[in-house]
Amino acid sequence: MLDAGETQETLLEVNNIEVIYNHVILVLKGVSLSVPKGGITALLGGNGAGKTTTLKAISNLLHSERGEVTKGTISYCGDRVAGLDPAAMVKRGVIQVMEGRHCFEHLTVEENLMTGAYTRRDGGGNVARDLDMVYEYFPRLKERRRSQAGYTSGGEQQMVAIGRALMSRPETILLDEPSMGLAPQLVEEIFGIVKNLNEQEDVSFLLAEQNTNVALRFAHYGYILESGRVVMDGPAAELRENPDVKEFYLGMSDGGRKSYRDVRSYRRRKRWLA
Repeated sequence: MLDAGETQETLLEVNNIEVIYNHVILVLKGVSLSVPKGGITALLGGNGAGKTTTLKAISNLLHSERGEVTKGTISYCGDRVAGLDPAAMVKRGVIQVMEGRHCFEHLTVEENLMTGAYTRRDGGGNVARDLDMVYEYFPRLKERRRSQAGYTSGGEQQMVAIGRALMSRPETILLDEPSMGLAPQLVEEIFGIVKNLNEQEDVSFLLAEQNTNVALRFAHYGYILESGRVVMDGPAAELRENPDVKEFYLGMSDGGRKSYRDVRSYRRRKRWLA
């Protein structure tokens, strides 16, 4: 857990990266960010801002979509990781939970969870203890452990996806759009579990999220992306009180509630980058 005012070592460092798809389409344009050990860092922005691409650049999942990092560097614990495959990143302690709650639909909930331990070589006893730990955080999964994952609810599938990542004993989880398609009550439950995992299991998180309101309540630090660029960053508490963030991402302003679409993007960027 990252305490207020405490300086923590940096786990993940993304420095001025550019990402191009199909050798033509420039998606990220000089993105830089860092994730401290024990922190929850939020990557915020609307659909198409570049959040998922940033996570896939870190976890080295771009090549399957004909994307590549063409400039900049990505380091984990001080080591360059651009040449590693996704499985090697998992062994280093970095795992991505993909957008859309990807599960093996025809496997049971417990079989899905156990696939997260496939890289481990520390014995069945340790794996069994971690499975019990996952069930403590997600008691609903224990109740549904014999059910086929494809027949569980959207919220339960999100829990399966996070639980499966935990079974790899990660140091850092890249969590992509955990609130997507979930009812507000389930969103609060998922983010509460993320907070508990951060505080009790010392798991660091980089989470990409469109729901700025809930993300900034649980995160320690945030970055806001627009059109592949970081246009603002800062401690989450300060971003929550920033007038531009309130107006354009939280839907509030001094004059009352206002739509993000009511003001042209260039006006926001002009103020933010001035």
